[in-house]
Amino acid sequence: MPQPLTARRLITHTGTIEYPVITLTPDGLIADISSDPTITSQDILTPTFLDIHIHGAHGHDVMDASPSAFAEINHFLATRGVSHYLPTTVTGPIDKTLRALESIADTIAATIDSPADPHAARPIAIHLEGPFISHLKRGVQPAEDILTPDIPLFDRFYAAARGHIRLITIAPETPNAIHLIRHCASLGVRVSLGHSNATAAETLAAIAAGATSATHTFNAMRPLDHREPGILGTILDSPQHYAEIICDGVHVAPPLIRLFHNARPLTHQILITDGISATGMPDGTYTLGSFDVAVSNGRCLLKQDLAHGKETLAGSVLTLDRAIANYAAFTGIHPTLATRLASTNPANMLGLDTLTTLTPNQPANFNRYTQAGTLISTTIHGRTSLPTTH
Repeated sequence: MPQPLTARRLITHTGTIEYPVITLTPDGLIADISSDPTITSQDILTPTFLDIHIHGAHGHDVMDASPSAFAEINHFLATRGVSHYLPTTVTGPIDKTLRALESIADTIAATIDSPADPHAARPIAIHLEGPFISHLKRGVQPAEDILTPDIPLFDRFYAAARGHIRLITIAPETPNAIHLIRHCASLGVRVSLGHSNATAAETLAAIAAGATSATHTFNAMRPLDHREPGILGTILDSPQHYAEIICDGVHVAPPLIRLFHNARPLTHQILITDGISATGMPDGTYTLGSFDVAVSNGRCLLKQDLAHGKETLAGSVLTLDRAIANYAAFTGIHPTLATRLASTNPANMLGLDTLTTLTPNQPANFNRYTQAGTLISTTIHGRTSLPTTH
């Protein structure tokens, strides 16, 4: 039998356990969790991370990643405390999107059918970001490929993905969007509102139709106005709904991170990376979908706009362990409390809460922190490895 895991404290999806002793099965599941006050470890254990919005890493974009490229992404993410993630598409030509969805679905199926790799994260579902978004708030999504929401086209995407689309970003003010939101919700696909210039009334109509979240809050959405709250004001004032945020200190200024934190229940905040292929790589030129992106000093900027003196953010090189550290620094909460924003909360939003449930018969997936809140190791399916130094 593997050696039990011990710590000063275990943070679970429901609370904390002091002086935990976690017994493991030979195949990496949790056999039992007990408590022993004589434990001397001062470390803190938390669930591993789930990144629901990531376009790539380690030099690879999920839109055209090969099986070997996905293997590199998976191993890189595990070094940052991630055990599961949603490969996230960007707006592109329909045929390219269909091919990407088929390829990602193949990768998901392969990981489901194979034994768990204790040193790799698993892609478990797909986040479709576009093409049903607003031209006014498209960010770096190509204008020529943005489409009006269309149920038959979504069904083609869903079929190509073999049902693995679990999250979709939609601009609710676009024609037919409400019909598509209802359709997605009926299939169990979570709808996140984003890349949108929607008013508060349009946002509320989308929520009534089944939307559950907001995509990278503050970014690519109507700014907050004292007479027209838009998605931003509506979601900040809606404690029962979820909201993503990119906490790299670039996409959203620290005072607004604090506003987000104070306005919303901790249980309904979600940290994402919006990471691109440059994540984990040296500064240079990388791709996001069909665009070249210049990466320098933690900023990802669209090259074609830079040539005209304009700075347009194009994703990030953020990792979830760094997002948690930033969030803790900006808000003052302890890093291990902030971990739920990258584990329990996204899992609950997706209706996949067992991914981060630490109970007997579940996979032994843990991140280990020092008392000060520094990530020191990751255990996936009972096997522990040290994260790579930044």
